[in-house]
Order: sequence, then structure tokens, then C-alpha cells
Amino acid sequence: MKILDLINENPGLLLFLQHFHIDFSVNNSTVGQLCKQYNIGVKAFLSVINLYNGFFPDREEVDNINDVNSILVFLKNSHSFYKDEKYPELKYYLNELKRSSQVKDIELVEKFLDDYFEEVLEHLNYEDQVAFPYFYSIIEKAEHAKKANTFSVKEYLDHHTDIETKLSDLKNLLLKHMHFNNDLNTLRKFLNSLFGLESDLKIHSAVEEKILIPLISKMEAA
Repeated sequence: MKILDLINENPGLLLFLQHFHIDFSVNNSTVGQLCKQYNIGVKAFLSVINLYNGFFPDREEVDNINDVNSILVFLKNSHSFYKDEKYPELKYYLNELKRSSQVKDIELVEKFLDDYFEEVLEHLNYEDQVAFPYFYSIIEKAEHAKKANTFSVKEYLDHHTDIETKLSDLKNLLLKHMHFNNDLNTLRKFLNSLFGLESDLKIHSAVEEKILIPLISKMEAA
């Protein structure tokens, strides 16, 4: 499979590549060649890329992944994307709507968005500061990780929440109850950004729940 063909079939894979820090100039590289160039396990790469095409990995596929580091790189880069790009982008469009539309109760939308991202940031910071360092220590088979019993993947799973779910409430609020007839252009951009965020967050959660957690659980038990 050539990466260029896959991108042409699904342009959403550009974001997938960005999460892996892969340059978009893929030339005529196949999946195997690109993975070798960027030192990414092919099975890890395929398991994640299939999520962008709507296919979930089965347990056998996950068990055969031997590159947990790349999965963590993907997730950490996703965090940066949500914090540094998506939230500022949504805030920008919302401020434009406030300025141009004077819609009643738009402050409710702003408060919902701010409260939502406060929850998202709490979730991402917990992963970056608590869960991921532990996962790296398990991967590296550090002695303190073997001996430590203050954290485990079970605790991570108990703390894990579907941070994408509440976006449906925000979209429904906008699509059902608010009218922006004089600035549909900005509203469309805002909604497209919301839909894009929701889609990528669903994939992010699937990577954690269907791939990362089973792999770390298996390593803990080894």
C-alpha cells in the first residue's frame, strides 16, 4: 500500500500523519518504507490508521504490536494538537460569532466550551504527568515500575473518561436552538472544527482503550 494512495482516498489521514510527526511529502513510499524511515512498528501504524478508516483492531492484532512507544508518541502529539490548535481555533471562531451576530445566550456557548476544555485539559494533563510516565517506565522495565504499586493501568482505566461525548451537547445546542443567519460562514467553520475535534477524540479514545490499555496490561502481567 502506498501512503499517497491512502491519503487520496481519505484526506483525514493527514492529521494521522501529523500525530506521528510524519512529513506530508511521502513521495511514493509504501507503508513499510515509511514506517522504516520513521522507526514506527508497522503493526502499530496499521492498527491506528485503520481507526481513521472506521476499522477497530481485534485482540490478535493488538497482541502482535511490539511498538508501544510509537502509540504513546501518537497520543502525546494528539494532546498538543487539541491544546495548541483546536481550542484556540474554536475560541477564535466563537469570538467572531459574538462580534458579528449578537446572538442571545451565546455566552452560554462560550461557557460550555470553556468548561468543556477545562475538563479536557485536566484529562490530558493527568495522562501526560501521571499515566504516560508510568507507561514509559513499564516499557523500559525500570525497577521502580516493577516494585511500585501506587499506580497501574487499572487505575488509569478507572480515571479514563470519554472526553468527546459532551461535544454532542454543544453541537445540538447550536444546531437546534441558535440562529446565526447573518454569519453562516463563521458558524460553518466553527461547526466543522467541532465535528473534526469530535472525530479525532473518538479515535484518540479508541487508541487508548483498544490498543494502549491491553498492551500495557499484558506488560504488567509479564
